[in-house]
Amino acid sequence: MTYVIGQPCIGVKDAACVEVCPVDCIHSDENESMYFIDPEECIDCGACLPVCPVEAIFPDNDIPEDQENFIEINAEYYKRRPGD
Repeated sequence: MTYVIGQPCIGVKDAACVEVCPVDCIHSDENESMYFIDPEECIDCGACLPVCPVEAIFPDNDIPEDQENFIEINAEYYKRRPGD
């Protein structure tokens, strides 16, 4: 299991999740309207869940059905991430 950032983050882009992540697996850049969780780096600690002000973070096996595409959206960001 890993965590996924979903639709509620779009346009909000609050960095509280980034600040509490112990493995630095949450990123974005100036061209994106949301943050993303790296599914390869996430250690499933859940530290990001309680700090998200818009409740945009979900376990990948419990993401709302209408947001399941965000599992792939998060993974795709890391496939094309600048500098990687």
